[in-house]
Amino acid sequence: MHKALKDIENQLKKVDVVIYVLDARIPLSSLNPSLNEIAENKKILYVVNKIDLADLERVKVLLPQLKNENSDYILFNSNAYKGSLILDKVKKLASDKIEKYKSKGVKATIRVMVIGIPNCGKSSIVNNLCKKAKTLTGNRAGVTKSGQWLNVGDGIEIYDTPGTLYPNIENQEIAKKLAYVGSVRDEVLEFTSLATDLLSILNEKYPSLISKRYGDAKNLEDIAVLRKYVKAGGELDLDRTAYMVVDDFRKNRIGKITLD
Repeated sequence: MHKALKDIENQLKKVDVVIYVLDARIPLSSLNPSLNEIAENKKILYVVNKIDLADLERVKVLLPQLKNENSDYILFNSNAYKGSLILDKVKKLASDKIEKYKSKGVKATIRVMVIGIPNCGKSSIVNNLCKKAKTLTGNRAGVTKSGQWLNVGDGIEIYDTPGTLYPNIENQEIAKKLAYVGSVRDEVLEFTSLATDLLSILNEKYPSLISKRYGDAKNLEDIAVLRKYVKAGGELDLDRTAYMVVDDFRKNRIGKITLD
């Protein structure tokens, strides 16, 4: 992460606009304080991605925090929307440079950097902007390994960066939210406690969705009984149940949810 942040800081000197990709399920928790500090003097377009998985009414309450004279936002679904919607916003943010060069009879080259936490859909958006797959994508953290410049056309160049988590996540509630959406590698997680905490939040914020998915089952043990997840000897298989619950959340089987 430190290496990635250093590379981002070095490349930012060439950049006119930063595309900051956020996960609509945790839009505020997607904001990496280290990235915020590095990019604070740049024009920023916040792309609130994965809106097909999120509670849009809740997201819209949070959006005003993302807009000021140097920043704007767009709600996005990288699997369905065209990247031209993002590029139109980028050009608007870079309008001063575009007009300055136009007055001299020259077409400006707008350099854009795409940043975000792991698994926020950043690489899918870059592929969308490039109109074909130029980066690896995957529904897991850490697919993009290093930065690369890509020519989008129409005078726009994009620097794609690896997904970047906080070097130190002191807020445990934010850390859990990052884990729920898959921004932290599953290999380092303890799924039983993770799923227990997630169910507690969902029972409080989205009780009707939990009831629709799991009926009267509200905790991990009840869901294990409901799904008949039992080990040899009759012991409930809570590990398997925990993985299933977290996967249900990530795959939108429970419903459209925003945790922030």
